[in-house]
Amino acid sequence: MKQTTKQKAPAKAGKTKPSSQPDSMLEEFFLGEIKDIYWAEKHLVKTLPKMKKAATAAELQQAFADHLEATKTHVTRLEQVFELLGKKAQAKKCDAMEGLTKEGDGIIEETEAGTATRDVGLILAAQKVEHYEIATYGGLAQLARTLGRDDIAEILHTTLEEEKEADTLLTEVAENNINHEASEEEEGEEQ
Repeated sequence: MKQTTKQKAPAKAGKTKPSSQPDSMLEEFFLGEIKDIYWAEKHLVKTLPKMKKAATAAELQQAFADHLEATKTHVTRLEQVFELLGKKAQAKKCDAMEGLTKEGDGIIEETEAGTATRDVGLILAAQKVEHYEIATYGGLAQLARTLGRDDIAEILHTTLEEEKEADTLLTEVAENNINHEASEEEEGEEQ
């Protein structure tokens, strides 16, 4: 439904006011999830350099460097979403992203530096992050449409497509050589 009048109407799909206080449970939930993914993206800005440093393959290091720049753009886009909602950009700790990045830290600790096996682990950890982001941005874009905020849905959809591209790139990096190299590595010292 398109909004055709300026009179106040009960909250319905497609009938929202961009700068008003949330007037439905769904709008409140949506805002909370935007805060959650905002924290997650800002956290990734801090995490990706560690992943790049831990990676051995130049192709993987470049993928992490490129995704760091994309993630900074995602943060900026989310700040634009907050602005469109008439809200101050505010992060809410994302337990899921914290857990995923801790898992990545564990892979770094449990694998030998300079090995393809570590790179395989880093790719797997990064793809788990990408899949979380794909699910989040896909769901949020749909909720934005439900709330009549196609402007916000388009912003979120753009990021969704970039997250899908990052996931595809990580698969290509793994399949190019890294997985095969890791399969030929001899077991090192027990950790």
